[in-house]
Amino acid sequence: MTSLNPLRVQAFTTADVAEQVRATPGWAQHYQQMSPGHFAGLVRCLDLQGVDVYEERMNTRVEQSFSAPSGSLAFCFDRSDNSLYVLNGESRNIWITPENYQEVAVVFGPEFVRGHGLDVAAMEGLFMAPLNSQQNALFSSWLSSTLTRLSQSLDSPDEGALAEQLLEDCLFILDNACARLAQNELWRRTEERNIMRRVCEWAADSPEETVNLLELSHIAGGSLRQLQSAFKAYTGMTPTHWLRLRRLNGARRELLKARDVTVAEVAMRWSFWHLGRFSSSYQALFKELPSETLKRNGFRLPLKHG
Repeated sequence: MTSLNPLRVQAFTTADVAEQVRATPGWAQHYQQMSPGHFAGLVRCLDLQGVDVYEERMNTRVEQSFSAPSGSLAFCFDRSDNSLYVLNGESRNIWITPENYQEVAVVFGPEFVRGHGLDVAAMEGLFMAPLNSQQNALFSSWLSSTLTRLSQSLDSPDEGALAEQLLEDCLFILDNACARLAQNELWRRTEERNIMRRVCEWAADSPEETVNLLELSHIAGGSLRQLQSAFKAYTGMTPTHWLRLRRLNGARRELLKARDVTVAEVAMRWSFWHLGRFSSSYQALFKELPSETLKRNGFRLPLKHG
């Protein structure tokens, strides 16, 4: 991991999802890789004394289970589809990024929110809903280029003026996005967000538990159709595929910390009843066999096959 420079603009290049999480302190986050390949990420951040600006890039699909900083108000711009997501300090959700994901975000801290009298409660119904505005793409591009300019400049910005400008811009964009929302669309997005919130809470509280599709819909408090619609909107994949990848990530965590188990035992614990299919699926996602994970972790496997 590398970092720079004297203007409080910092850049971190990362080689795994754990490093990506550590590069953004203050957020309660858990990342899991959800597409094949060696992970490569970048995080850039600017500290404006109460307002933080972030840019994040990741080359693989990643499941992000996260909570925003307590008392904060965050504006997150997804550059893959130019959507805005607004989060408050209680936002807790699951999001699965596309490959080669880019996002810029402005996070207004608790003191800034209180000092400016921002009525966060009035935004209820908008949190975690994809909001569209003609200004989204322009603003996110400007914010990314501003981070680049400040990281290369010897002149320190007027932090207070920049923070005020960011607030004004974000509220203007939010106002325009709200004007485009139909009431029935807002209701549907609220229901989908509630479903994903319940799924996220279960996933965070029971990381080692495996369930089937019907059990997951019961946890989510919706029908199978509602569950599938919510997953499509928020993750871009089916709930069945998500459950399978979650099991693979759980098996990997166990293999990375194991010393006295076999691949077959780990596969059975995570409900992979066919060892060959487990090994091939694992290799497709992580670019190595389960047996290679164990060997790399210092354990010599007595089993001849992955």
